[in-house]
Amino acid sequence: MDIQTLTFIIVGLTFALYIGIAIWSRAGSTNDFYVAGGGVHPIANGMATAADWMSAATYISMAGIIAFAGYDGSVYLMGWTGGYVLLAMCLAPYLRKFGKFTVPDFIGDRYYSQTARTIAVLCAMLVSFTYIAGQMRGVGVVFSRFLEVDIATGVIIGMVIVFFYTVLGGMKGITYTQVAQYCVLMFAYIVPAVFLSLLMTGHILPQTGFGGTVADGSGQFLLERLDGLSTQLGFAEYTEGVRSKVDVFFITAALMVGTAGLPHVIVRFFTVPKVRDARRSAFWALAFIAVVYLTAPTIAAFGKMNMINTVNGPDLQGVEYDNAPSWIKNWEKTGLISWEDKNDDGRMFYSGDERNEMTIDRDIMVLANPEIGDLPAWVVALVAAGGVAAALSTSAGLLLVISTSVSHDLLKRNLMPNITDKQELMYARLAAAVAILISGYFGVYPPGFVAQVVAFAFGLAASSFFPAIILGIFNKRMNSTGAIAGMIVGIVFTFSYIVFFKFISPELNTPDHWLFGISPEGIGTLGMIFNFVVAFIVHKMTGDAPKDIQDLVESIRYPKGAGEAQDH
Repeated sequence: MDIQTLTFIIVGLTFALYIGIAIWSRAGSTNDFYVAGGGVHPIANGMATAADWMSAATYISMAGIIAFAGYDGSVYLMGWTGGYVLLAMCLAPYLRKFGKFTVPDFIGDRYYSQTARTIAVLCAMLVSFTYIAGQMRGVGVVFSRFLEVDIATGVIIGMVIVFFYTVLGGMKGITYTQVAQYCVLMFAYIVPAVFLSLLMTGHILPQTGFGGTVADGSGQFLLERLDGLSTQLGFAEYTEGVRSKVDVFFITAALMVGTAGLPHVIVRFFTVPKVRDARRSAFWALAFIAVVYLTAPTIAAFGKMNMINTVNGPDLQGVEYDNAPSWIKNWEKTGLISWEDKNDDGRMFYSGDERNEMTIDRDIMVLANPEIGDLPAWVVALVAAGGVAAALSTSAGLLLVISTSVSHDLLKRNLMPNITDKQELMYARLAAAVAILISGYFGVYPPGFVAQVVAFAFGLAASSFFPAIILGIFNKRMNSTGAIAGMIVGIVFTFSYIVFFKFISPELNTPDHWLFGISPEGIGTLGMIFNFVVAFIVHKMTGDAPKDIQDLVESIRYPKGAGEAQDH
């Protein structure tokens, strides 16, 4: 059976599973729609959180970044993993005890201000739309190759599927769908890694194969071989970084605090019955995430070596295009790989200098890996299903954040306080429909590759939400004026910096022109610092929060004895 047929079958079966779960767990109330009734088991919630978290950026793009950037790609692993520890220890239990299941709701009540709530809604929507653009792009990449459609058609297919089970099931449907999606994407990520590790190093565990010797009798370590190939082809050594330490620090910090400020992750901790379960959920999520994250560097290294060997040949002289392996021809149809014969020798050549004749999109690395390694067709189809699961799971969570920000925080809690539960649910579903159309557009015309777009979303979350939440929990005197001023300065500065270097003057997007040598991917950390500084200065100039708010903050510092999450 060919790859396309197997892909239709496996992806079709997973779609049927997701839709079946959405129908089975259809939301009947706003409490079901927003927080799944607050009755999800911590292990199931941890698995759903992991799926929500491990987006197309993780599944499709992270290993690609590591494969192309080598050591510098480790900032994504460190930042995204460390963020969960920060979230579990400093935020999740306290927010759960406060009882407001959206970030704008927490900020609006904690800072006793509808203005603060509205700004938080706008920030949540900006972060979520930026993030979801990367997910839709990931769906398009998967479908463009394996269903042999263009990226725009692939995005539309993904939009329809996500819209169906998000609008129908809400958080209740999404949670149990994401449990299934985690199982699919985890299995799809691990299986090819095991195959490749056995073939290339003789180790069944990819992690030990990563540090092992190549299975060709040479006794040379895999990473040593990869370093040698990289330098011969004009790249930096694979195990050496070229980014400045300042930029590495700022990117890692932005990803870390951005994780702790992401609204679609925070809301996950309101779907469990108790505060203790929120902390347990964070532990299980980190454990489930680690299964995939500890495998990503191995896939990157195996894929990079196989790619070099199949494009350049074992003698590094280039493979004749007419005899090119099938994976190159397959991916050329998507436009994500291209070849220009600069020296008219009829041979492809991939390098990091003027000899290079190949343009290879880094987002294809994980998806093309089984084909590059000549693995069985069912493994190729499985990887496609995993890519779809990763992109759709996070898209659903983000759509829910956008819909609840509009229906609950903007309408119910601000502009239209007298609407009924039924009307609120209707507005939530309508907002999700509009959101998916907008996100689909950015999926077709993205501002960068998947993980880069997602990194921008983390920077925006870090510069806007994280300081407001931290100060709201641990500084009981912080007032609304300070928090509002900080959020505005943080998000405006970060957003402007990213837009300038990515859209207005991309030719200036080099370390020489960056502020303090900080790239757009890491600028969210500086925006966060500005947020904190402005908040403190304005607070000192305008006085403390009211006594009842200080008492409220004091009461949530001890994360036990919380009641159910409130849906008002």
